[in-house]
Formats: sequence, structure tokens, C-alpha cells
Amino acid sequence: MTSTHLEPWQERVVFAYIDEPPFAAPASGGAVGCDVELAMTVLESIGVRHVELQLTTFGELLSGVADGRWTMNTPLFVTPERRRLVAFSRPVWALRDGLIVRPGAASTLIGYEAVASQRARLGVVSGQVQYQTALRAGVAADRVWTFATQAAAIDALLAGAIDAYASTLLGNRTLERQLAHEALCAIEVKPSPHPIPVGAFSFAHDSVMLRRRFDTFLASYLGSPAHRQQVKAHGLSASEIDPVV
Repeated sequence: MTSTHLEPWQERVVFAYIDEPPFAAPASGGAVGCDVELAMTVLESIGVRHVELQLTTFGELLSGVADGRWTMNTPLFVTPERRRLVAFSRPVWALRDGLIVRPGAASTLIGYEAVASQRARLGVVSGQVQYQTALRAGVAADRVWTFATQAAAIDALLAGAIDAYASTLLGNRTLERQLAHEALCAIEVKPSPHPIPVGAFSFAHDSVMLRRRFDTFLASYLGSPAHRQQVKAHGLSASEIDPVV
């Protein structure tokens, strides 16, 4: 009888995610979302025996993987600052920013510059790139409110504590459909940046072999018919996939 030797990373991977549909969300028996499904597809294909799902907040993602509390993170935007903390996989999507506003503001608060010129109050999730994007566009720091979760930011918007919430356009439109609240309206940030920001899974810098195997599979899977069908069910289209293929 022969035994199969497994590398440590093949025995168990802890995958951290946040509650942000359509990318990831807790569900009965685990988690759902396009990024969760992609991660599970890759990890199963490269021989990982057990995947443990860890729900966390956005602010904990980078430190959690860097400190070894979990093995890898759900995709987030790639920035030079984040590269110093973690090692990123190949990019897996490219996403435009969007705002959620009250319907009466949908024709005026159309982007970060409009938020700045009107001295509107902007909500963002702590640690997300939209905070720095807003500052670069001229939004005063004291007009940007940070929240631990998307749900907390939306509650503040509904309560009138902020005037707009910034995140990805795809995520905001998904949230708008799910909440179906007449007081919420998702709009695209204009003008859109070029190139479109890309997102990727992240690992500790010393998780070299896992990341290499993960990237090798991504290289052949991203943009394939199976991948496109997988993400289509969650609202991603060629515009989000083609820039990273």
C-alpha cells in the first residue's frame, strides 16, 4: 500500500471573507458568492483537502492573513500599500466604483467630485480603497465617515447621517436589488477611472507554494467558458472579466 504525501497547505486552508454580495455572503452551511465559488473551485482543483470558511470584517482581512489567523482572503483591490502586507494572486476581476444615494440626490451626487463640491457626507467601509479615492477627488477628510460594515453604512444613509455610500458599482447594485428599499438608489461614479481597478485574492508572503499553485490554475481557468458561466450567475459580465484575462 502506498501513501500520498500532502504538503501542509493541501491539508487545510482557512478562507476569510466578508458579507458583501455578490462576492461573498454567509449562508446556511457555509458561504455563497462569486468569489467564494471561484476560491473553492481553485482550491479543490489543486488538491486542498479541507477548506474552512471564516467570516470577518473588511478591516481584519489584511492583518488576519499577515498574522496567520487564516490562510487567504477573499479578493480585494490591489494597491502598493497592501502589497507590503500581503502577496496577491493574479487579478480576478476589474470593478468600477458606485454610490448608493437617496433617490432625490441621484442626479446631483454623481461622483466623488460632486460629493466634494457639495460638501456632502460620504460613507465608506473602513480600510477600503474608496476612502483614498474620495480624498484624491477633493472630498474633505471630515466629510468622510468610516464604518466597520456595509450594513452599518447603509443604516447611516437611511437615517440621514450620511448623504452617499461608496463601494463597487456591482456590489451596490446587488445590494439595492436585495434590499429593495425605495429610499436607496445605486448609481455609477462618474467619471470612471482608467484603467479600471483590479482585485485579487491575498496570502501571507510566506505562502509561496500555495499561491503559485493557485495562480497556475487561475491562469488557465480565468476567462474560460466554465468561469464565465460561474460568475454570470452573480452578475459579473465580460466588462468585469475581460480586463484581467
